[in-house]
Amino acid sequence: MIAVAVRPTRAGSAAIGIGRSASRALLRELVAWPKPGLVSLVDNGSHDDMRPGHFVRSARVLRHYFTECARAGGRGAGFGELRRLGVAAEVAMTRATGGVNAHRGAIFALGLLAGAAGARPKTTLGAHVRVRWGEDLLAHRRDPASHGSHAARRLGIGGAQAEAAAGFPSVYAVALPAWRRVREAGGDANAAAVHALFALVAVIDDTNLVHRGGEIGLRFAQHAAREFLDGGGMLAPDGMARALQVHRAFVARRLSPGGSADLLAAALLVQNLEGAR
Repeated sequence: MIAVAVRPTRAGSAAIGIGRSASRALLRELVAWPKPGLVSLVDNGSHDDMRPGHFVRSARVLRHYFTECARAGGRGAGFGELRRLGVAAEVAMTRATGGVNAHRGAIFALGLLAGAAGARPKTTLGAHVRVRWGEDLLAHRRDPASHGSHAARRLGIGGAQAEAAAGFPSVYAVALPAWRRVREAGGDANAAAVHALFALVAVIDDTNLVHRGGEIGLRFAQHAAREFLDGGGMLAPDGMARALQVHRAFVARRLSPGGSADLLAAALLVQNLEGAR
């Protein structure tokens, strides 16, 4: 019997590329430093239960999930199918990390964007998410036991679900302009990512910050990020040193803007996929 090599279709190859790009966006978010309170290759930030290796293993196993999301989007799948893929991805993530929740928020956000990319829309990926799945996202009843749900009920904020349903406005109106500003000024990719993260922390109601520090912690984080940006952010000569000071202040208060980190990864994915158009 002669074995015949089967080449992936053009659509299949595109989905694989989208999956790799999404996984790479998670790793690009991980290596950015200094990120206030967040895990990086340098330290564990405000987390005693997370290590960089958890994020690396998670990003690798999630590549297959993002590929499947792209394939699903390409065949016009509804939100229900993407949700089922996401539930399976969470199981795969926790197995890879030994139970550590490294990327639950990113599974949600980047999974939707990968699905949108698989559909090859003429609009932005965020606009496709809003039009194709926005109503279902708003109608979906999220896990009432999650930290994000508790925080959302506590302060009456929409969180990740509302952000996605609106087409990721924080990605397009906040993170990407901040990232481009640094790159156009000659800053490197790390400086651009850190600057974009601070821009997100300054304006979004991050439910991870609410979970860890209540409303006081959220407002402290937002104020610290705004002060950093008002001083020039990563475009200032002392930007790196000042970012490190904010990072240490977050660690001292056990604050971690995980929702902002998810949106940074989403912005890095969008920049990669839409910038290539």
